[in-house]
Amino acid sequence: MKCYIIAGAPSPDIEFIRNEIPQNAFVLCADRGYSYAKAAGVSPSVIIGDFDSCADALPDTAETITLQREKLYTDTVHCIDNALQKGYDEMVVLAATGGRLDHTVANLYALEYAGSRGGSVTLLSEHEEIRLLTEGKHSFEGMDGLTFSLFPLGCGSVTLSIKGAHYPLDNYVYESRNPVGVSNIFEGERCEIEVHSGKLLMIINRDDRWI
Repeated sequence: MKCYIIAGAPSPDIEFIRNEIPQNAFVLCADRGYSYAKAAGVSPSVIIGDFDSCADALPDTAETITLQREKLYTDTVHCIDNALQKGYDEMVVLAATGGRLDHTVANLYALEYAGSRGGSVTLLSEHEEIRLLTEGKHSFEGMDGLTFSLFPLGCGSVTLSIKGAHYPLDNYVYESRNPVGVSNIFEGERCEIEVHSGKLLMIINRDDRWI
């Protein structure tokens, strides 16, 4: 099942959040994410945080979980855990990038955290789509001309193959110390990336103004 999480990165595109979340979707908010949900006219089902950054009064219509400020995991990771406990194994996280670099990096590693627990997380903004590619074949359609970048995540190297891109690869050993996976380009109607070993962080540029 699929759900949406609104995190707390500063200055997100509220219109994008409004348009991206379908009606009747299951929505969780991480702390200040509730302020963004309210601005977008989205009614969350769950709100989780220590509420050090959310100035809005919380509604009675949502399940609210208050965390201690000194805690092991971030508010966003607590939302991921809560979603997994409720049976949602596919999560789209909005307002997760563009703020403090350490918070953004934490959200990138949350992809691996969710994957280790049987879930799949996509970090989504109007500019980028970020996901984790684990071992196996991954297909992408209808993205001709968009750029994407790949980086080993949580491992020293990844062995991969790429078909349907400007820079194809065949059983290439990609070491984390040499970031050669920047700015590949989807070509044609279908691209296939096969991860033979390791894990890849994939960043798809949805907006060519950012190329």
